[in-house]
Amino acid sequence: MNEYLLDTHSFLWAIFEPEKLGEKTMAILKNPHNTIYVSSITFWEISLKYASGKLELTCTPEKLIQTAYKMGLKTIALSIEEAALFYQLPKLLHKDPFDRMLIWQAISHHLIFISKDNQFENYQE
Repeated sequence: MNEYLLDTHSFLWAIFEPEKLGEKTMAILKNPHNTIYVSSITFWEISLKYASGKLELTCTPEKLIQTAYKMGLKTIALSIEEAALFYQLPKLLHKDPFDRMLIWQAISHHLIFISKDNQFENYQE
């Protein structure tokens, strides 16, 4: 059994555009032996982008919580330790704070991060 953390776009694609996810990712999501997490950080990012008009949805952001549960996803919250130690994550080329927070959370919990973004391969414990 493996444990995974979905990047925000991976979560949204799983709901609205699963054809954008690769075969490998779909197999991971469908495998009942895997535990798939979605972070509170993701819901925060979605809500902010929705409120600013940068993200259009067919529902309001809070409805995605129930959608995640119906999909069998587990939720994970950002701990105060992860928030406080965020500064330790190298900046490298990736500057998006939400993505950096998600990868930091994946590292902190020893989760495999599911993202189309290949800049994260430079992040290690």
